[in-house]
Amino acid sequence: MNKEDVKYIVVHCSYTPPEMDIGVDTIDKWHRAKGWLMVGYHIVIKRDGTVEQGRKLTQQGAHVRRINKKSVGICLIGGMNSAKDGPEENYTDAQWEALRRTIDDLKANHFPDAEVRGHVDFDKGKTCPNFDADHWYETAEIISNL
Repeated sequence: MNKEDVKYIVVHCSYTPPEMDIGVDTIDKWHRAKGWLMVGYHIVIKRDGTVEQGRKLTQQGAHVRRINKKSVGICLIGGMNSAKDGPEENYTDAQWEALRRTIDDLKANHFPDAEVRGHVDFDKGKTCPNFDADHWYETAEIISNL
């Protein structure tokens, strides 16, 4: 993918309960089991805030049907309430900080014109990532020292 092709930075969740601390390796196995080439996301953010590389930013992702050619996908681990077995915004402070730094870096160094969106913005049948990603990014505290 070329810089100019990327119009969206799309935030996702793994839809896993808080006690399930997985990373890119597990999601890669899940996606390969579906017949995909590899993990569909470009970036995965673990519960402790660790940022893991999935697909290279130059590779087309597999995370939102119809816009994969013009988007980069970030997946936050979590998003499911284990007690209710339903969607929940349950990310750690470390994840919020890592998400902000990651998006700031992507916009500053790779895709300056890309809009931040949630998966739900492109698929109304989803709740992922269980918060309004665009609004969060516009109102979240800016982290300096990129």
